[in-house]
Amino acid sequence: MLARRKRWDAIICLGAVIRGATPHFEYVSAEAARGIQDVALRYALPVVFGVLTTNTEQQAMERAGGRHGNKGWDAVLTAMEMSDLVSRIRSETKKSQQEKGTRRVG
Repeated sequence: MLARRKRWDAIICLGAVIRGATPHFEYVSAEAARGIQDVALRYALPVVFGVLTTNTEQQAMERAGGRHGNKGWDAVLTAMEMSDLVSRIRSETKKSQQEKGTRRVG
């Protein structure tokens, strides 16, 4: 829904999938990654995968601002970098197309 509005330069998906005693962990993790990728491809928009996949809640906490850094912040930086890159690519593409249009000999 956010991507469809085309108001954002990037979308950041944050969350945590913590392994339990059933195989659902693999299914949920794979489908989250697939869904995020689908949105990025469908809308040509940077969509950052900031979903932690861990074995324990403690591991998730350590990656979400604990001793292993802050993966949410890393996702924000990635979104900013990708948004800037996409903007530059679109700008250069538009500029190149305009130059091709002025070079036509008729």
